Amino acid sequence: MLQRAPQASRRNAGAGQLQVDGSLTRTLRIARLEAALLIAEGAVPARKLAQSARLIDGREVQQMVSLLNESYDRTRSAFRIEQTTAGYILMTRAALAPWLDRLHNRQAPTRLSAPMMETLTIIAYQQPVTRADVEAIRGVQSAEMIRQLMDKGLIRIAGEDDSLGRPFLYGTTKLFLTTFALRQIDDLPGYATLRKPGRDSTPALLPFPEDEDAAA
Repeated sequence: MLQRAPQASRRNAGAGQLQVDGSLTRTLRIARLEAALLIAEGAVPARKLAQSARLIDGREVQQMVSLLNESYDRTRSAFRIEQTTAGYILMTRAALAPWLDRLHNRQAPTRLSAPMMETLTIIAYQQPVTRADVEAIRGVQSAEMIRQLMDKGLIRIAGEDDSLGRPFLYGTTKLFLTTFALRQIDDLPGYATLRKPGRDSTPALLPFPEDEDAAA
């Protein structure tokens, strides 16, 4: 009499195999997941990804995302899958943003609205900081501002807080330092004395430097 394979075995059978050189032998299941992320217009929740790619559950999505990211990292791929509060999203690496902007004759990181600049300022000075801390200082919802700053490669998920629910902690990226002509985050004006959460005010960020290629 035939018996149904246990769930763990099905997970192992569906996962791809990572080679010594970092390349990934993709199964149909992991290829479907990658394709679903590729065509998505934004972050996709794990449960919806599991349904779209016909996977078992969100845990299998997480397993395959880790495998894909390891392959992306080891093969120096232009892509990486990031996890946000809204779900998973396939993004180009932040380090490539300046080159992509020049390629398309745009300066996306410099086009920040006042709310985005305010949010970025708070994260820069208070990092690592949760969304709740940002919203406590701004006094308004900031999820969309954080998402847009992540899309521009100026901030990243820097870990998880130890508080209830383990919310994400946000911090700035190397692209942020490059954009504001900083060698390190400590070079921000008044950084040492202006990084305690809950302050009533935050300083203005440095102005964006003029792009040398655009000025040439």
